[in-house]
Amino acid sequence: MIVDDHFVLRMGLRGVLAAETGFTVVAEASTGPEAIARYREHRPDVTLMDLRLPGMSGLEVMAAIRAEFPGARFIVLTTSEGDEDIYRAFQAGARSYLLKSVGGRELIDAIRAVHGGGRRVPPLIASRLAERVEGSELTAREMDVLRLVVKGLGNKAIATALDIGEGTAKNHVKQILGKLGVSARTQAATTAIERGLVHLDSASDDPGADQQPGRRRQ
Repeated sequence: MIVDDHFVLRMGLRGVLAAETGFTVVAEASTGPEAIARYREHRPDVTLMDLRLPGMSGLEVMAAIRAEFPGARFIVLTTSEGDEDIYRAFQAGARSYLLKSVGGRELIDAIRAVHGGGRRVPPLIASRLAERVEGSELTAREMDVLRLVVKGLGNKAIATALDIGEGTAKNHVKQILGKLGVSARTQAATTAIERGLVHLDSASDDPGADQQPGRRRQ
């Protein structure tokens, strides 16, 4: 099954796979919910999964499908080289992670390997994954703050948005800079996007919207 919201890319992949003996594309999907429905209907041996999808992210789709079908096998096919995206993809159950610039033969080899129960991690992806330092993982609150930093908010605005003290917001920002290994907020925003910690679409969400007025979470 091919899951991607770009029609031309799906057609290109169909062409590559159609030229290979023993391969059949049994289904396509362009959104997260559609991918789950198509999986239930067709039970594909291997699914090519994009990470950026309307309705749900590829990570959410993989987690949802594997909760129902633990043996599901996924190959992530994406443009993102961010170490956090790579880490989360494997955590969600991906058996291979390929960039959309991948050659046809490498893609075919990866599908065969995953179909056979193996994994395929290209050197570049393995290198990105190795760069992810476990000790630098951000807390849920620090992620809330980071999303607002990416939006360009200062400490006072962050404190208001999250209903916390300005000093607390300042401390969170300091911790974030240290964990990301940067010295300025603009660097933190750039690093967060490059690594896949924050995506521009999710940065527009309000992380404090679900909190009750007057309550402060530290």
